[in-house]
Amino acid sequence: MTRPDPAPSGDPTIDRLSAALGDVDRRGPPPVERWNPPDCGDIDMRIAADGTWFHDGSPIRRPALVKLFASILRREADGRIVLVTPVERVGITVEDAPFIAVEMAVEGDGPTRRIAFRTNVDDLVPVDAEHTLRFAEDAAGGLRPYLHVRGDLWALLTRALTHDLLALAETRDGWLGLEAGGLFHRIAPAESA
Repeated sequence: MTRPDPAPSGDPTIDRLSAALGDVDRRGPPPVERWNPPDCGDIDMRIAADGTWFHDGSPIRRPALVKLFASILRREADGRIVLVTPVERVGITVEDAPFIAVEMAVEGDGPTRRIAFRTNVDDLVPVDAEHTLRFAEDAAGGLRPYLHVRGDLWALLTRALTHDLLALAETRDGWLGLEAGGLFHRIAPAESA
């Protein structure tokens, strides 16, 4: 039986990543920002810096379960990250970012350049005014790029994607950065780059 191609989004970079995923449910995450259930404390669940999910110290090996949990993540106003349903809210530990950007698609150049990413839980995220890039310095002085996914949740780019992204960088108005989604995303002052 042949599965239909996913419906086109109108964004060629997203469509390219979506086609690689095949027949995947694209309903989007539940409306966790509208839910206000009671806080039930913290549970022994952790997202490691490499994106691996753990429960009671053991890795969660079922990708569908990780995707389900990822769909109900929310960052609270105090910075705490929780899993939230209509009936309860529980805190979890996140070592760095809750998501990892693992694949990138690029279309065009300069002001018309479009970039999109796929996360480790198969979220497809275009770089645009809503989904910006930010760059932080780690303890060793290295560059750590992040992509805004949703709410106040971010994806850390893999090392390989960081190199690919930096290959697109240019200097403008004293800043090293890159054009994508109609915006110039600043990486660092040009004199320190």
